Order: sequence, then structure tokens, then C-alpha cells
Amino acid sequence: MSSRESKEDVSVDKKKRRIVKVEKSTPDAILPSTTSTGSPQRPKASSTIPSASGSNAADSKQIGRVLFSYEENEVLERDALEDLERHKTVCTELRRIMLRIKELKDSGQDDISDEIDRLRVHGTLQFVSLKKLNRIGHFRCKKVREVTNDAKQKIDQHHLRLQNLLYEVMHLQKEITKCLQFKSKDEEISLVSVDDFFASAPREISRPDLTSVDNHQLTLARLDFELEQRKRLSEKLKEMQQQKDLIMSEIRAQKEYLDSLQPKLKSIIQVTKPVQEHLSLPFDEIREQHQTASHLPEPLYILYMQVKAYGESCDKFLTASIQGDVNAVVTLEDSIMDFDEESDSEDEQDKANGKRHRRTTIDSQFARTQERITRKHPLSICVRITCKDKSVLSLTFYYLMTLKIVTVEVKLTPGPDTQSTTVSGGDLLNPDSILSCIYPDDFGDHSPNPATAFILQRGGMEEFSSYVSQIGRPYLWAQWLCGLQFLVESRSLQKSLTPMHTGQMEQTVRRLRRRIRTRLVLQKQLEALEHGTVPISSSFIRQFPAKIVSRLVQWKRTTYEDILTCPYMQRMIGCGLASPSRLFFTGLVERGSAALTFHAVVAPDYPLSSPVFALSLRWKDEHTALSDEGIREMEKEVNVYARDLVDARSMDQLLTIQVQNLLMCFDIYLETEMDSRSAIEGPNEFAKEKMCPRIFRGPSRSKPYKYNFKLGFFTHR
Repeated sequence: MSSRESKEDVSVDKKKRRIVKVEKSTPDAILPSTTSTGSPQRPKASSTIPSASGSNAADSKQIGRVLFSYEENEVLERDALEDLERHKTVCTELRRIMLRIKELKDSGQDDISDEIDRLRVHGTLQFVSLKKLNRIGHFRCKKVREVTNDAKQKIDQHHLRLQNLLYEVMHLQKEITKCLQFKSKDEEISLVSVDDFFASAPREISRPDLTSVDNHQLTLARLDFELEQRKRLSEKLKEMQQQKDLIMSEIRAQKEYLDSLQPKLKSIIQVTKPVQEHLSLPFDEIREQHQTASHLPEPLYILYMQVKAYGESCDKFLTASIQGDVNAVVTLEDSIMDFDEESDSEDEQDKANGKRHRRTTIDSQFARTQERITRKHPLSICVRITCKDKSVLSLTFYYLMTLKIVTVEVKLTPGPDTQSTTVSGGDLLNPDSILSCIYPDDFGDHSPNPATAFILQRGGMEEFSSYVSQIGRPYLWAQWLCGLQFLVESRSLQKSLTPMHTGQMEQTVRRLRRRIRTRLVLQKQLEALEHGTVPISSSFIRQFPAKIVSRLVQWKRTTYEDILTCPYMQRMIGCGLASPSRLFFTGLVERGSAALTFHAVVAPDYPLSSPVFALSLRWKDEHTALSDEGIREMEKEVNVYARDLVDARSMDQLLTIQVQNLLMCFDIYLETEMDSRSAIEGPNEFAKEKMCPRIFRGPSRSKPYKYNFKLGFFTHR
């Protein structure tokens, strides 16, 4: 192994000596020669590099610095594109040498070692050239970076100088602006015009020969004239103040005299009270009410004035009184600031005073906002309407100062003869719904003022209907009575609420009385229907047959949710005849084995709107208006033609008239139906007790539901 290693070392030393000889003999193969343009030649290795035997470490460093300096200077003179082409040439030559060496080795010839050595030496020289090109490339990049950094530094210096100049310009502009905006104290004084000055000022002050050519002297003269005028006015003010003090002393003396009369007048009024009570002349009470009325907000004042005037002239059973604390009104501000602006001003004031307070919580802030938006005026108007049956309807009107609307709270006190134990009509006198639809589509659930929605949204509150139970219902007729006019969604209601006049006050009071009377009568009718009795007044008995076999066996209250599950009620729901605001009842009529179930829908403005009935018959099969023409005609007879049986004075009997008409039509249906089936099904279950000259008519085989009470038989319509 040692002999082999020694042989390899000897061969390596020989190769190195060959490389050194080649470098000494052919330096121009690596470095470019001197061109005709005057580019410098690379110095000979023998002239620049000392021999290895006479060099030391310091000389080697000095030589390295010289070579590096030479290459750095050479970078500035060489062309980058030429170096790129030379780099490509060197790389191509290296590829060619590698391929040639590979071909020689693959050929397997014996005399190729010299050729391979020559190619290796030549390839090594190419690597040396490639390394030099690499160093030159790095030097060139370094130079470019240095040049770029120098340019950047110059740009930064110029930019900094520009910023300094701009700052100086801005500072000078501010100083110029301050100088231009400077106002002297004399500019705050409103002086007389120049023409008035020369016309009214004395000549020793105006000095026209000097002030007409010098503006500064003119200003001084005007100031002197202003001073003289103010001195004169000050003396006049003192004189007027003395006269004022003299007059005030006389007024105080007269006021003291009048104050001394006040206890005497009160004692006289107190003595005359028994006389006032005996003559039914409550002058004291009227005077106190009138004094309190001066503190009412404008809408409630208009209401109080209209109700008092109408009650005294046309309706002795209509009274109005003022409720509330007058002292709270005296301390109330004249106007309510917007809650956001008010809170902002409070925060700014606390900040200016240097106060520190704990931030209010979200809940407390929301409660304060809600209280401010729904705040009522301390005074309210209570209107009492007494009916003929001694029932009393009390309406309390409140004014919401932020929302700028009037709300109503209702209380009904039934008369002594109007007590009822009905179950299905227990909520007919409910204060929340008793005055619904006094005018069309007026339920009192929404604010008539369109601005209310934006105010509630800004305060982060819910819809207005959520606060109706707290503040009352803002009926549109209440806004009209108080002189408030808003645009409403219903055009029919907008047409009905024409500008205020005495006739509409009378119309509204009449509608309120009619609603109370109608609800009390309806309550009694429902109580009778629950016991299976159809109450018909004597004036309507002759419009029905003497004997009606069908009987009402059940009458009870139902809900809108139950109506939704009923198939034959879907038509009414789709037509808008059944909505959650209406009253729903269900009943059962029987005759023999036939059972007729019906649903009755009563509108809030009953009897202006007729009740609507939907029928379902169970007799040998289920029959509804969807499957039986006879049931459809029966519904039409009950719903459409019921108003033909009543007049305007007896509209309160409409529901019981419809129920009685339903019993009569049910008899006709069963008797005519059995007559048509007797030939097929055998003996009749229902005897024919009604006189019908003609049982069926037309292709639809319509039944004779119309009763001619004068002749006593049934005919077709």
C-alpha cells in the first residue's frame, strides 16, 4: 500500500509541475492581450509575482492587494456583454473537453494518457478563466451596489433638504396667516359709518383736512367720537335708571296694596261657597280648572277646550277634567332636547369641570333612554262618557313629549243592569280591544307619527307595539280630537279623518257610545247562545216560521290557531275575512242524526261588518261548501242576505238574526234533501213541515231558502 501511495504522489507532483510550466509558458491563453484600442495587457507572471523562495507573508498580502486592485480597475474598463460571451465560450469549451475525455476513456486505447493529460491541463486553464470571470462579476455587482448606495445617499440628502425647506415654508405661511388674521380691539367695536361720522361729528373731532387723507387718523377720530357718544349715552342711562327706580317704587306700593286685598277676597269667596253649591254654580272649581288648563300642552289643551264646549252645549253626559301635578309642569323645561345631544352636552360639561364619574352601564343607559322617549306630560285629560244604561266610559288622554303623539287609556264601568256571566264573551269589554276599529283599520297598535319608527330605532328600542301596554294606545281619532294630523297608510281612513270641526266631534262621541252599547248587547246575546237560546226581539219574530225544529246545542269561543287547522275555513283566511284581531266562535246545530258544525267570525267593528259563518254538515257523510252546492247556498243566505232582515235601528240584533236564519235554512236543507232521497232510501227521517211550492230550481238544484213571511212559504232567490 505504501509503494502505491508513493507512486500516486509522484504522479501528482509531475502533473503540478506541468501545470506551472504551462502557466508560465502560455499566460495569454487566460488573460486578454493588448488590443488596438489601447486596453491594458496583463503583466507577465514573472514580472509581477516573485519567486516562492524569496517571498514572505507580508509580500503575499501586498501582491494580493495589487491583484485585487488591478481586477477592480479592470472591471470598470471591461464590457459586461463581452464577459458574458467569453463566459459562454469557456463553458462550451469545458463541455467539449469533458466529452472528449469521456470518448477517449470509452474507446479503451492504450496511448491516450498523454492526450487526456493535455485535455485536463487545458480544462484546468478554462476553470481558471471561469473563476476569474466569476470574480469580475462579483466585483462588478459590488461596484453597482456602491454606486447605487451613493445615489441613494444623495437622494436622501436632497429629500431631507427639501423637507426642511417645506417645513420652513409651512412655518412662514402660518406666521403670515396669523398676521393676516390678527384683529385689534378696535375692530370689535361697531363704529358709525364714515359718511355718518363726517355728518354728525364736531369739526374739532372729525378734522376733515387731516382724516380725509390719512386712514390711521380717521380711525382715531372715529374712536374718539365713539367715546364721546358712549359717555353721553351713559349719562342718559343713569337718568333713565333713576326714573325706572322711581316707577318701580310706585309699582311696589300698588302691589303691596293689591296683596293686602287678596286675603279679603279669599275670605269673601269662602263665605259665598254655600251659595254657589246651592245654586249649582261651581265657580271656584271652574276657575281652578281653567288655571290648570294654561299649563296643558297644546294638543291636550285643544282636546279639553273642544270637549268642554261640546259637553256644555250638546251633551250633558260628557265631562272632561284635568289630572296631574301642576307643580311638576312648572319645573318642566319648555322643550326636550334630543337625548343624544343632551348626553353629549353633559359629558362635555363634566369633562370641562374635571369631574370623574363611573361609566354608566349599558342597561342603565338604555333604561334612561327608554324613559326619556316614552315620557308623558305630567298633566292628562280624563273624559267621561255616560251611556243610557248608566255605563261609564273613562278615556284618559296622555301626551308623549318626545314622540309628539297622544295615547289613550280606557276604563269601562258597566251599569247596574248590564252584569253578565258569559264565558265566550268575557273579553268583549277588555280595555285593550273595546275601542278597536272605531274608524276603519284603527287598532291603536302602531304610532300614527311616521317619525316614531326612526326615534325608536335611534334609541335601540323595539317596535312601538311592545310599549302600548305601558303608554296607552295612540288611536287616530284621538290625534284628530287633539288637533294632530299625520299621514296614515290607509287611504280610506285618511279620507275619513278630515280637518277638525264640531260635526266630527259629535260623530266620534256617537261612535264611542254605539260601540259600548253594541258590546253590552252582544255580551247578553252570547250569554243566551251559550244556554242554547237564540234571543229574537218581538219585532223580528214574524220574519221566521212559527216552528223551527233544528236547535242550537252548543256555542263556545275558539281561537285563531284552531281556525287555521280547519280545512273549510281556508277560503276565509285567504280572503282576509279571518284575522287574529277578530272574534271566533264555534257552534253545533242538531236535528235528528244530522249535526251542523259552524264557525262564526265577528269583526271588531261589529255590527258595521256582518259576522261570517262557515258550515260543515255531518249526516251520512261530511258536507261542506267545497263539496255541496246546498251548503254553499246556505252560507250565502246566512252571510249575504242577513242584513235584509234588520233595519238601521236594530243592527245590534244581527248576530242572533243570522243564527236564527241558519236554523231555519238547516230545516229547509234537510227536508228538501230527504224529499229527493225518499224514493231511493225509503221512509223520511225528517218530516216535511215547511211549505215549498218548488223544491229545486235550475241545473244546480238550488233550494228555497228565502222565507216569505207574508204568505208563509219558502221561495228561491
